[in-house]
Amino acid sequence: MTKILVTGGAGFIGSHTILKLLNEDYDVVTIDNLSNSSYEVINRIKFLANKNFDFIKGDIIDKSILKSIFSKFNIEAVIHFAGLKSSSDSNNNPISYFENNVVGSINLLKEMANFGIKKIVFSSSATVYGEPSTKKCKETFELSPISVYGKTKLLIENILLDIKFAQPEWRIFNLRYFNPIGAHPSGIIGEDPRNVPSNLIPFLTQVAIGKREQLLVFGDTYDTSDGTGKRDYIHVEDLASGHIAALRNLEKAEKNNINVNLGTGQSYSVLEVLRAFEQCSGKNIPYKIVGKRLGDVGELYADTSLAKRILGWEAKFDILQMCNDAWRWQKMNPEGYDKT
Repeated sequence: MTKILVTGGAGFIGSHTILKLLNEDYDVVTIDNLSNSSYEVINRIKFLANKNFDFIKGDIIDKSILKSIFSKFNIEAVIHFAGLKSSSDSNNNPISYFENNVVGSINLLKEMANFGIKKIVFSSSATVYGEPSTKKCKETFELSPISVYGKTKLLIENILLDIKFAQPEWRIFNLRYFNPIGAHPSGIIGEDPRNVPSNLIPFLTQVAIGKREQLLVFGDTYDTSDGTGKRDYIHVEDLASGHIAALRNLEKAEKNNINVNLGTGQSYSVLEVLRAFEQCSGKNIPYKIVGKRLGDVGELYADTSLAKRILGWEAKFDILQMCNDAWRWQKMNPEGYDKT
């Protein structure tokens, strides 16, 4: 039986995508090194789906593990999430990011080619745009990432693009997504960062639950409505649906349109998200303005027209639903996966 290989499947986006794959009757095998996730995620996906799937603990840096997976399972296509993902951390640890993200991806692609598997949906990022003069990002914009993380994503995109040009039979989508937040509506799976959160919503929810004293707002002098950074936030459930749509439409991935934005097409500032979260949670969230982080930009949001045209996909959930679901997850799992 053919399977979809999901790398990094125990992570925030990977876990929600696997659940949706299982619910839509795909067979799944996943590999994750659990460096920023927990095996409990796998148990909970199986519980929610009422289905089993194959899990391998391992790292895509390890070619022998990849080889054994492709030898053992009849893989039809790959959804590739595995990698380090913090823009700020990447600037402090560039070698780790290039090794994990770029070398790991090259290892994966080499083994895919060795086994004749030429279908991949890649988890890219809006950070590849850097800080464009036009805030509404089209896929055709010049790319100039300002964080090491963004540079690793662009490098992988370019590798995949070169593969596509050299071997047109490959079917590839680079999904450039914006800022995933929210959680599964059950509250059973969600975002559980191991260390101090580098993203807004998990930091907010940890303040609301009493785990942290206050939210740190990185900069209030951006050229935005209230001076804080503005982002296009997308519900993780919408993002998971986008991966299913990409998988189903891989045959449409021609050379000139393999890069596709996934977002809502609307941006919210940090303080706007904070107010929306306060409305949903009924909590007052104390915050402190601190210095800007290297690698952060003022405002970005997606032009989503290509995703609608090629994938037949668009985001459904608004910012209040995203905050509601994120808060439900945190209330049900105050200490995350490992201590509930």
